[in-house]
Amino acid sequence: LAISPDKPEKIAASKKANKQGYELYSDSGADAMKAFGVAFKLDEETVKLYKENYGIDIEADSGQNHHLLPVPSVFIINQAGKIVYVHSNPDYKVRLSAEEILNAIKKLKS
Repeated sequence: LAISPDKPEKIAASKKANKQGYELYSDSGADAMKAFGVAFKLDEETVKLYKENYGIDIEADSGQNHHLLPVPSVFIINQAGKIVYVHSNPDYKVRLSAEEILNAIKKLKS
């Protein structure tokens, strides 16, 4: 599953337009981001830059004005609900591959 800071209506439109192989949930209020310790706040200058230069309206997309985004993260949670693996990197360009995630799961099973 994946969690996005986008509001539910935006996620519903995305689901309709794209066939995703996973469930995508809204965290527009930033509750999950805060609970997992991966929320970071954009300053006003960056919010403006995103909107004017990249067409990304953080407030419109989330329906909120908290200006929080999640650090890209992967959490593996076991069947007992315990977090058993975490990968988090503030550099959004550094992501785990599907193979790396599967290897982490396999290591936990052995």
